[in-house]
Amino acid sequence: MNLRTRTSAITGALCLAASLALTTASAQEAAPPAASVQEQSAAQAPQVALTKVATAQNPIAGTPGPGGTLWVAERAGTVRVLSRQGLGRPVLDISAETTTDGERGLLGIAFSPGYTHFYISYTDLEGTSTVDEFSVQKGRIKADSRRTVLTQTQPYANHNGGDIRFGPDGYLYIALGDGGSGGDPHGNGQNLNTLLGKLLRIDPRGGTPYAIPADNPFVDDPDARDEIWAYGLRNPWRFSFDADRGDLLIGDVGQSDWEEIDWAPASSKGGDNYGWSQMEGTHPFRGGTEPANHVPPVHEYDRTGLGCSVTGGYVYRGDAIAALRGQYVFSDYCDGTLRTLQMENGKVTGVGELGVSGGEVISFAEGCDGELYVLAQGGSVFRLDPA
Repeated sequence: MNLRTRTSAITGALCLAASLALTTASAQEAAPPAASVQEQSAAQAPQVALTKVATAQNPIAGTPGPGGTLWVAERAGTVRVLSRQGLGRPVLDISAETTTDGERGLLGIAFSPGYTHFYISYTDLEGTSTVDEFSVQKGRIKADSRRTVLTQTQPYANHNGGDIRFGPDGYLYIALGDGGSGGDPHGNGQNLNTLLGKLLRIDPRGGTPYAIPADNPFVDDPDARDEIWAYGLRNPWRFSFDADRGDLLIGDVGQSDWEEIDWAPASSKGGDNYGWSQMEGTHPFRGGTEPANHVPPVHEYDRTGLGCSVTGGYVYRGDAIAALRGQYVFSDYCDGTLRTLQMENGKVTGVGELGVSGGEVISFAEGCDGELYVLAQGGSVFRLDPA
């Protein structure tokens, strides 16, 4: 089975042919049209609006759930289910086990293919990055089945990363930041003997507490951790896989000058070095030397405008906005404008703005039907709809 076919099969199994048509909680909200950027003019940009479908307490991550629902994580430690009736009561609460100090908290959630297991990524009270697993029966979490899959000590309270999701290959991918502070003081980004500053790839059900996929890029390297799939990352806050093609896209938050989007094709064998902390985007960082194997970002932008922290999103594969299909949608926490990349064979052919702002956009989520949701730190959960 090729990767694209496998991707479609997993998506189909997850969604169970269910469509999510959430009740609109408020009128559609659209910001004034933004100026055109590069090749995509305002007239050419897809006409979209943000529809507020719910209000949560600091929503920070989302994942499609059983029966066409969307599960939403709140940073303080709760998980709630968004359905046609709106956001329900918490189905999971670990608020006594985490803290929102610094950049900590409940940071990521994911279902395994077939909804048999549910995974959470959070920092514990000591700040240790932790991934836990729960069994799921009839769409409900079995609290007594909880087990810890992976932990990683964090030297500082920032740059935790924390995003998790299953790839089209059925393995669990885990994003970890460089450990924090500023400028990567411990050199973790380029150090293959630590999990910090990396994207990991593991088989959580293949061993105790997990197994390493045999084709991970560093399994035969005695000087590298077997879990590593990619490295040279500063704070890969949000990443995703193209639901159609299987390509990987990572929004890596910059230090002070450059925000970047990294890309790897579905055919990638892993092992990519995205350059941090020798590089910030395509630029040497503080006199750094570009590594010979540096994989430059497919897109970067500076901080001369309102942007300060890239929020990675998704390649849109829904049906509601035909003109947007195939474009990568992302944003920036400080700017809030929804932006797009048009790509062909890993090259950006157009950069645009959708003319709407989600405020402090902290994350995106993709529903079973391929429609996109925007999560704002202030509490709003928006759906991206045609205008």
